[in-house]
Amino acid sequence: MQVLKFGGTSVNDAKCISQVVSIVADQRRADREIVVVTSAMRGVTDLLINSANAAARGDRQAYRDARQALIGRHRDAAEALISDLDDLAQLQALTDERVREFERLCMAVAILGELTDRGLAVISGLGERLMAPILAAAMRARGLDAEAVDAGELIVTDDNYASAAPDMDATGETTRARLLPLVRKGAVPVVTGFVAATPSGVPTVLGRGGSDYSAAILGAALEADEIQIWTDVDGVLTADPRIVKGARPLAELTYGEAAELAYFGAKVLHPKTMLPAIDLGIPISVRNTFNPGFPGTRVVPKSSNGGTVKALTVIRGLALVTVAGRGMMGVPGIAARTFAAVAQGGANVLMISQASSEQSICFVVPEADAGPVCNALEAAFGEEIKRRLIDRVTIEPDVVIVAVVGEGMRGTPGIAARLFSALGEKRVNVIAVAQGSSETNISLALDAKDADAGIRYIHDAFGLGGKLE
Repeated sequence: MQVLKFGGTSVNDAKCISQVVSIVADQRRADREIVVVTSAMRGVTDLLINSANAAARGDRQAYRDARQALIGRHRDAAEALISDLDDLAQLQALTDERVREFERLCMAVAILGELTDRGLAVISGLGERLMAPILAAAMRARGLDAEAVDAGELIVTDDNYASAAPDMDATGETTRARLLPLVRKGAVPVVTGFVAATPSGVPTVLGRGGSDYSAAILGAALEADEIQIWTDVDGVLTADPRIVKGARPLAELTYGEAAELAYFGAKVLHPKTMLPAIDLGIPISVRNTFNPGFPGTRVVPKSSNGGTVKALTVIRGLALVTVAGRGMMGVPGIAARTFAAVAQGGANVLMISQASSEQSICFVVPEADAGPVCNALEAAFGEEIKRRLIDRVTIEPDVVIVAVVGEGMRGTPGIAARLFSALGEKRVNVIAVAQGSSETNISLALDAKDADAGIRYIHDAFGLGGKLE
């Protein structure tokens, strides 16, 4: 069994949806059992959320304008794909009702002047609920047996409405009971991504990246042979092609490599997407809807190919915070106090580096958090700063993290030498460096102005622009 998830660019309009139907038809001709998971049309979820937030501020025109846009885009797609007038009339009536529901919800938000997480979950999930019936109808118009299924019937979650966590045991039972009879009779269930429900049926959503997460949850519940994430790129690339012209798709990554790349900014797979698949060792393929003959990138438990460095990625808009002073040397609890102060401010620490002499700790946070973090640290170490045991906390803005990722680096001598030689020869200064004991990732803090050039130099040094592995 295959679970195929199609992203917003894949279902953006009638032409794109027709391509999706062709992909599904090809796989059905190969006699594969298929479950399809669909996102909303590109931009629709943002439109819904922005309209709801505007309503909470008292702006009613935003959701009225959004209503017209939603009806127009979905009706245009349906009319281009479905020729049977009865089917089209039923589908457009369903579309109109769901858009009216959106308008009623936004009206209630405007009256109350408040947008709750529960209300946001209902509103933000309407894009998938609009799309699934259209995609199923388009498949039927091409001779496939297809049925739209609301994931609120399948995925059971807690009541953290805007970023819900699934109950995998309960979800497994409901999913198998609802989907397996359809699949076994040769039908294609078309399931709404992103949305779910509590045990009592209250709508929830799975947070950003939720449609990919839906596919992984359903894949695990059905013990699928593969989860396919269909998007608008040829797979996971060795680097951002906007920075490195020679960037190429990777044939294979491990779960660990893909997770590192996702954490450090690669957008193809959301980090939590892989969690349900990892438990069962289900492969995840990243494929291009608009180049379906290309094999894409396969994410697996253990790599079958060699290589040391696999890919590079970058996080921008950061600052380096340093706590330093000779009085820190050998004093227990300095690190604990440092990160307790950071945690109180709610800042996300993306990288940590500490000198072995224990005279300094530096770490990287989003630039917007650097000022409050600095204030919190100076308050926490006020006495030590006064006694000159610790220097004042310093901030270095305009920093990026470049992550060098590859499980093949583990135990391979000379990786760091090649890395720093590549940058040193081009006079790119490394501000700080960190490497975990897993050796899957080396993180470098660079000045933002050096980031793009540094990525290109590293990419060249490790020959990542060579032939497909």
